[in-house]
This record gives sequence, C-alpha cells and structure tokens, in this order.
Amino acid sequence: MNIIVVGLSHKTAPVELRELLVVPDSRMGEALNRLMAHAGIREGMLLQTCNRVEVYAVADQVEQGFSAIQEFFVDTHLSVSAEQLLPRLYCHAEDRAITHLFRVASSLDSLVVGEPQILRQVKDAFQEALTHNATGVILNKVVKKAISVAKRVRTETRIAENAVSVSYAAVELAKKVFSNLAARTVMLVGAGEMAKLAAQHLVNHGVHEVLLTTRDPVRAADMATRFNGVAIPFEEFRADMHRADIVLCSTGASHYLISPEDVERAVRARWNRPIFLIDVSVPRNIDPDVRKVDNAFLFDIDDLESHVEQNREERMLEATRAECLVKDEVEVILKWLQSLRATPTIVALRKRADALKQAELQKALGRLGTLTPEQQEAVEGLASGIVNKLLHGPLVALKSAAQSSNGLVYIEAARRFYDLSLPGNESVNVQDVQDMEGEDAVTDTLSSGSTEESEQERIPRQASGL
Repeated sequence: MNIIVVGLSHKTAPVELRELLVVPDSRMGEALNRLMAHAGIREGMLLQTCNRVEVYAVADQVEQGFSAIQEFFVDTHLSVSAEQLLPRLYCHAEDRAITHLFRVASSLDSLVVGEPQILRQVKDAFQEALTHNATGVILNKVVKKAISVAKRVRTETRIAENAVSVSYAAVELAKKVFSNLAARTVMLVGAGEMAKLAAQHLVNHGVHEVLLTTRDPVRAADMATRFNGVAIPFEEFRADMHRADIVLCSTGASHYLISPEDVERAVRARWNRPIFLIDVSVPRNIDPDVRKVDNAFLFDIDDLESHVEQNREERMLEATRAECLVKDEVEVILKWLQSLRATPTIVALRKRADALKQAELQKALGRLGTLTPEQQEAVEGLASGIVNKLLHGPLVALKSAAQSSNGLVYIEAARRFYDLSLPGNESVNVQDVQDMEGEDAVTDTLSSGSTEESEQERIPRQASGL
C-alpha cells in the first residue's frame, strides 16, 4: 500500500483554475464515491480551500494511483481540460506525501505561514471522508497524526503569534498602547479598505464603540450599520476626536486632514490620556509632526509595513523550528507504516501456531481420557502458555525488524522458516492492525506528546480492507 497526494495550490495554479476544481458540499459524497471507484484506490480524502485542491489516497501502485487521481480531476470537472490541468498538478508519494500533508495541516505550506484556518479545513475534509466511508486504517492514522502535529506546531512554536497583515498589525500595535481594548473607542476617518479591515479586527478584539465619518453621509451611515457604530458629520470629526482612543485615517485627500494642533486639543480634552493614531492613507492624511505631541502615538503605512516585515521574519524563524518537528513526526509515522508490512506474516504465524496447538491438544485430550473441566482447562492453558512464550520473541523481533531498511528480508525469512502461505494480495484488515497495536510499542510512540482530542476529533475504527 502506498500513500500518495495529487493536487494543485497557489504555488502552481492561478485562482481562476483552482476555483474550477472546487466540488460543492452537496456533491462531496458523489465525488468521493467516484474517486474510490478507480481501480487501485483503497482510501481517499479530498481537501479543498481557497488556495489548494488536493486528493490524498492509499493506492496499490504509485504510478497507477497518480493516473487514477489525475483522471478523477479531469472527469469530475468537465470545464477543465487535461491540457490545462495536468501541467499544474504535483504528485508526491510515501514520505514526501506524508511530509506534505503534515506541512499543509501545520500551515507551513499556506500563503500566509501560520494562518489558523487550514487545520479546521483539514479536519472538515477528514470528517467528510469518514462520513462517506472513504478512509480506512492507514489514512485514519496518518491524518489523525497530521492533526496532532499541527496542534504541536501551534503550541510549541510561536508561528501564529505575530501579525503579518497591515490591517492586523494595527491591532497588534494598539494592544501595545492599550493593553485592554475592551473599553476603548475607535474613530474611522474615511472609507479606505485597509482602515475598514483594521477597524473590523479591532471590533473583533472587543473595542467598545466605533465612530465613523466620511465626506459622503450615505456611506458613513452604511458603515455605521456595518460596524454597529455612530456616524459623525465629516466637518465635526476633529471636535469629536477626544472621544476616541484610536483614530484610523484612510481617505483620498491629497493633504493633511489632522494637524498637531487638532491632536493637542484632543489630548487636553482627554485629560492627557494617550491617543493612538494610524494613518494608512497615501498620500498621508495626518501631519507627521503629530509625533511631537505628548501622549500621542502616530503610525503611518511604512511603520505598519516595517512591523509586518519584522513579524514575517520572526514567523519564518518559528517555521524553521516547526519544520524540524514535522520531520521528526514523519519518521514516527513511517516506522508505523513499515511495521504494517509484517502484519500479514504475523497473523499467518499466529493462525498456524493456533492450528498446530489445537490439533495437538485434541490428540492429547483423546489419550488422557475423561478429565474434569478444571483439568481440561489446565491442559489447554499449558499448551497456550508454551505457544505464546515461543512466539513472543520472534514476533517482537519481526515487528522491530519490519521498521528497518531490511524489513522485507526479515519478513521473507520468517515466511520460509515457518512455511507460511499468505493470500496473493497480502491484505491487512483493520482488526489485525488494532490487535497488533495492542502489543506494539510503535503505538505508544505515536500517542505520546499529542494533545488530547475532543469527541468530534476522535477517529472511528472503520472496517476497511487494505
């Protein structure tokens, strides 16, 4: 069995192509059923966001799996031709596929590194696949591990702590001036998009009141409705500036609208309490000499961009730490996958040993004559104990050896030593793997260090042939 991923993202395809591949929620079940109908595809999951569309799958053969998923994309989206699509697709298998999934879930492959939405989108995609019985024991384990890795990245690094958008940087700087935004008032001067985004972020962080003003009273009234705020006549906003703790300015004016004298009056009326001014207008609308006013803190677009760039650098340093964490976790899951190679052999060995035990027990019990139930139980216990003790060492060694580079050699040797015959496809079922995990130290490794999951995040144990 091989884990593969085929898809495209903001790195390989423009949005005009990405949006053509999106499957509506109402058709997700149909799409997953079509994916699973392809020969050689045993498990599948479809992840789609505004920046990527990807299929993760477990396939019998790597190249056959790649071709099947490429065919799935073309057949499912008739508005896209193979000539348009195929050159944009990337295909990864085994450790590269697992690494890609872990990086995606941890937002290391996102357009904005550290953004939080992708983890929820991975969880949603996984839940859809579970709902439509498209996953099995391998994808269940790997995706569950990806979610756990993403949580570790967010809790053990500072990858998501610093703002990397200008509008959000305004909030971050406001928090440095006012540690608590809950009781603060913001005044929005103008209707620039960046200032409106910053105002929305401030509202989301608990700003108490929003005052709004533009030269167009109708637009001011519309904005007041949007922010649940109060519209102020444009000619009067300077007189009301003292009411605002934070002033966001973004207009199309070609000259300064707010002077140092305006700010001085506002500070005096505020009894010298600080006032924070953000000018995202180009050209600037707030006189830079405002910086000379006591208790006035002015930041312009260059200040915000500088702050964002510094944050980006800090995020990239944290991303380097996260990449190391991902690499270590990929090794853990690869060892688990390698251990699965021994499962059919171990199951066959157990069955053969049990068959021999039962045959010899019947012979012995026949020679011993009538026994009490206690005596028969003792004889059966003796036989089981001997078999279990004899098998314990070889099984432990086989599980451990399966995780090495020479694992297949050990597995083949065990088959020959014990004269084991296996089905042609050497399939592994879910119960076999779960029984193995009850004894395997690899499971303990997988479980350690991961954050506790909520009831919704737990993965049902599904019956699925591999």
